[in-house]
Amino acid sequence: MMTHEVRHEPEHSRYALYVDGENVGVADYRIEGDDILFTHTEVAPALRNEGLGGELVQAALDDVRATTDLTVVPLCPFLAAWVDDHADYKELTTRGR
Repeated sequence: MMTHEVRHEPEHSRYALYVDGENVGVADYRIEGDDILFTHTEVAPALRNEGLGGELVQAALDDVRATTDLTVVPLCPFLAAWVDDHADYKELTTRGR
């Protein structure tokens, strides 16, 4: 059984996905005022289409929800589509507005 862990790495402005201790994905962001702009999400090509991108995005958004009051701005097309498909996360894109 593979272990999955998503770590917030603020020193690199990203959330990183580790599978069995190996970094296999990132969700990059930058903070501007009261907004957290997610700019890029990527999973290693060999592991795409296994749901890892969604796992990464969900963990990142759960952390933003739990630890900040920032408004999510989904500039990354993958993250934007994921939010569109998960109605319970749309409020993160409008809070504080």
